[in-house]
Amino acid sequence: MSLDDAQTRQELIETAHALAEAARAATLKHFRTPGLAADNKLAGGFDPVTAADREAEAAMRAILAERRPDDAILGEEYGVQAGTSGLTWVLDPVDGTRSFLSGTPTWGVLIAVGDAGGPKLGVIDQPFIGERFVGGFGTAEVTGPMGRHGLATRTTAGLDTAILFTTFPEVGTEAERAAFQALAGRVKLTRYGLDCYAYALVAAGQIDLVVEAGLQAYDVQAPIAVIEAAGGIVTDWQGRPAHDGGRILAAANAQIHAAALAVLRSAAG
Repeated sequence: MSLDDAQTRQELIETAHALAEAARAATLKHFRTPGLAADNKLAGGFDPVTAADREAEAAMRAILAERRPDDAILGEEYGVQAGTSGLTWVLDPVDGTRSFLSGTPTWGVLIAVGDAGGPKLGVIDQPFIGERFVGGFGTAEVTGPMGRHGLATRTTAGLDTAILFTTFPEVGTEAERAAFQALAGRVKLTRYGLDCYAYALVAAGQIDLVVEAGLQAYDVQAPIAVIEAAGGIVTDWQGRPAHDGGRILAAANAQIHAAALAVLRSAAG
């Protein structure tokens, strides 16, 4: 299927918005509700999943079954569904379930669609705040409480004036943590804990860098599409394509990306 066709692009955009609307409804009915139960998916740690995760992904899959039955799906909760169109929808129904359980509005719904080369369209949706960041097919915009406006990344050139985010202070392995700390020691400000919302802030021109490790494709494909549409760059820590996950470096522009990449490469080996 050609993504150069305007009708196909419009259909994909409309479908992505429909998925986001369905996921909003499914997640909000559980958010900040007393006694929300969570199952743990990680032996020896804590990787929670709730009814909100499962119901939101099920709702999105139902829409795709009706609108785009030939497309493949990769979702965090229900895995892979094969397709024949050459396109794959990558879904994370609640990115930041720990934040969801804590009642903090920094989790989000991640939706991407693309081909073997990576994501072409992405949505980062924060249902409680009512913000939706969309990037791809010539679009880079956010809609929310402050209206609708375009997305554009910052032009920060030097690490000494940069703002850096990561979700967990421990980042990953000991070596990955050391590499992150090396970079954190070079920037103006380091903050923690926003899950996918940090990537939205890169696209919105509020911060400069997000560095993480151990991510999956469904964690990063939507942010890649949104950030790249806004003028930023997302790679792994070696400067390679990152749409399969792993070690992630999201940067506002080429200059700050190169500076951060040099530090991570040197420190991580």
